[in-house]
Amino acid sequence: MARTHAPPAPAPTAAAPRALPLRRRPAVIALGFLAPALLMLVVLRLWPAAQALYGSLLHTSLLEGTTTWVGLDNYAVLFTDPDFWQSVGVTLVFNLVINPGQVLIALGLAVLFAKRFAGARLWRSLVLIPVAVPPAVSAVIWGVLYRPEGPLNALLAVFGLPAQPYLTSPAQALGAMIVMMSWVGVGYWMMFLLAGLQDIPADLYEAAKIDGASAWRRFVHVTLPQLRRPLAFVLVADTISNFLVFAPVQLLTSGGPEGATKLMMFDIFHRAYSVGDLHLALAEVMILVLVTLVIVSVQFRLLHSRED
Repeated sequence: MARTHAPPAPAPTAAAPRALPLRRRPAVIALGFLAPALLMLVVLRLWPAAQALYGSLLHTSLLEGTTTWVGLDNYAVLFTDPDFWQSVGVTLVFNLVINPGQVLIALGLAVLFAKRFAGARLWRSLVLIPVAVPPAVSAVIWGVLYRPEGPLNALLAVFGLPAQPYLTSPAQALGAMIVMMSWVGVGYWMMFLLAGLQDIPADLYEAAKIDGASAWRRFVHVTLPQLRRPLAFVLVADTISNFLVFAPVQLLTSGGPEGATKLMMFDIFHRAYSVGDLHLALAEVMILVLVTLVIVSVQFRLLHSRED
C-alpha cells in the first residue's frame, strides 16, 4: 500500500499589524497632510517669535562684547524714552485714520463696481493697477509727486493755489503718507469685498425689494450682514498690514520731519541698525506685536455675531 505524505505545515508568519481604529484613521490622515504646514509654522513663526522674546530680555555690551540677562530692563528703558512714545503715538494716529478710511473706500468701490454699468470693468482695472505696483516703486512715484516742483504743486498752481510742502512739513507729512498708502491698499482690499458681494444671493435683494425696502435699507439689512465675514477679514488684515508699514517711511521721510512719520516699524529698524541695540529693538517688536494683538482682538469682539 503506497504511503501518503501529509502536506508540510505552513511556515510561521509574523503577526499582521493591527489596523488603526476607524475613528483614528481620519485624524492620522489629516495630521499627515497638515504636518508640512505645522512644521513651517513652528520653524518660520513660533521659533523666531520665541527667539525674539528671549532676545528682548538680554543686553549686549558694545564695550565688553558680553551678553547678559537683564529681564524687563529693556522694556523699562523703552517706557521712559520719549522717542518711543512718539513713535507709538504716530503709529496709533496713522492706524486710526488709515484703517477705517481704506475699508470704507474699498467697500464703497466694491458696491459701485458690483453693479453693471458702462465702463465698469475699465474703472475696476484702473483701481487695481496700484496693486500690481511694488510698494517701493509706489513710494518713488509718490515721492516725485510730492516734490516742491512736482506735478501736484503744478496742478495747484493752475487753480491759483499756493504750493504745499507735503513730506517736508510736520503737519502734512503723515497725511501725505496716508494718502499714498491708501492709493496702494484700497484696490487690494476692494477685491476681497467685491468677491464677497458677488456671493450674496440675488434672492435676498429681490425679497427686500418686494417688501418695499429702500436701497439704503437693503444695504444695511442685506449687504452688510451678508458681507460680515469678508469685512472682518479685510479689517483685521488691513490693521496688521498698516502696523507693519516700513519701506515707504524709509524711502520718503526716514521718520521725519521732526519724527512726524516715525512709525514703530521704522523706530525698530533705527534702534537695531542705526543705534546698534538689537535687544532693545526686539523689546519694541514684542510691544508692537502685543499692541497689534490687542487691537485685532477688540476688532474680532466687535465683529463677533451671536450666530457664530
